[in-house]
Amino acid sequence: MHVVVCTVVHHPADARIYFRQIRALLDAGHRVTYIAPFGEAGAPGLPPERAVASVTAVTIPRAAGRRRLGALRAARAALARHAPGADLLLVHDPELLLVLPPRKKRPPTVWDVHEDTAAALTTKAWLPGFLRPAAAGGVRFAERLAERRLHLILAEHGYRARFRRPHPVVPNTTYVPGTAAPPSGPRRVVYVGHISPDRGSAEMVSLARLLAPHGISVELIGPADAAARAHIEAAGDLVNWHGFVPNEQALRLAEGALAGLSLLHDEANFAHSMPTKVVEYMARGVPVITTPLPLAAGLVQDAGCGFVVGFGDVRAAADAVLKLDGDPGLRAAMGARGHEAARKSLGWPADARAFVTQLEAWARKPSRIAAPSRPAP
Repeated sequence: MHVVVCTVVHHPADARIYFRQIRALLDAGHRVTYIAPFGEAGAPGLPPERAVASVTAVTIPRAAGRRRLGALRAARAALARHAPGADLLLVHDPELLLVLPPRKKRPPTVWDVHEDTAAALTTKAWLPGFLRPAAAGGVRFAERLAERRLHLILAEHGYRARFRRPHPVVPNTTYVPGTAAPPSGPRRVVYVGHISPDRGSAEMVSLARLLAPHGISVELIGPADAAARAHIEAAGDLVNWHGFVPNEQALRLAEGALAGLSLLHDEANFAHSMPTKVVEYMARGVPVITTPLPLAAGLVQDAGCGFVVGFGDVRAAADAVLKLDGDPGLRAAMGARGHEAARKSLGWPADARAFVTQLEAWARKPSRIAAPSRPAP
C-alpha cells in the first residue's frame, strides 16, 4: 500500500505522525510519501524529494501564525502531484481540508483529528479575539462537512461527541521500554512537549525559581511559542531549555528525572484530552506532577505514580518535587508503578496494529465512506 501523509502545521518529527503512525506503516511493509515542512530544525533525516527506506520526503513551508497562505498553496500543489495514484491519503491538519484535490483525483482520504480545534482557537495569540467565535464556527462546519466526505480517526475518545457517526480512536500511546531507567544524574524535573502559556510556561519558570535554592533544576524539552520564549528568556540560567528535540531523544533526556511536569491550564481544548507527556513520563518510569485535568489526574491517581496539583499552584508543585527529592524510595516506587501501568495498557504497538488494519480496510473500499471496520475501543 502506498500512503501519502501530509501536514502543514506540525513539525515533521511530530511524535504521533512520524514516530508512531509512519513507523507503523513502514513496519507493516507499506510505502509512504511524507509531505511536511522539512525545513524545520530537527526534522527527520530525509532529503527532499528522495526515497529513503520506503519514505519519500516532500518539503513544503510551514503554516504558522498568520503566515499560512503560501504554505497552503504549496501543500495544494504537493497533494495534486502526489495523491493521485496513491492507495490512501492521510492528512493531519484542518487547514488541509481547504486544499485537498478534487474527489475524483484523490484516493480514499483520512483526516486524523488531533485536537478540539475550535476550542484550541481560544488560546491562539495570533488570532484576534473578535475573530475567534467566527473561526470556531467555521471549524465546526468543516468538521461536519469532513465527516460526510472523508474517513476520520480521533486522537481521543472524548472527541466522539463532536461527530454524528462513530469513528475509530487512535490514542496517543507510546513505546514502553522493557525496564524503566532508575533515578540518575543531576537533580532535575523535566517537561516534554510544545511550550506555551496555556501549557504552563510561566508556572514552570516560577517553579524553577522555587527549586533553584534546593539545587534542583528545571529542564524544558520542546519548541516554544513567542509568549513562552519570553517567559524562558526572562528566567535566564534558571531554566535549561533544549528547544525542539525529536521524540525518542527527548524521552531519553527525561529518563532519571525526579518528576515530569504537566502543568496545563483549565482550557476547553485540554478538558477531554490525555496529555501525551503524562503517558510518556510513565513509560519511562518518571513520576508525574499534573494539574487536575480529568484524564491525566485519573490516570496518575489510579496508577499511584505521581501528584495532582491545582491549576496555577506552583507552590504545591514545588512541594511535590521536594517530597520526591527527599524520599528516594517514594520516587522509585512511583516511577515503577507508572512504568507498570504504561506497560499493561498504554503501549503503542497494539494500537499501531489497529491503526494499520483500519487504513488497509479503507484503502480497499475507495467507493464509499464506511463505518469503522471494527468497533472503536
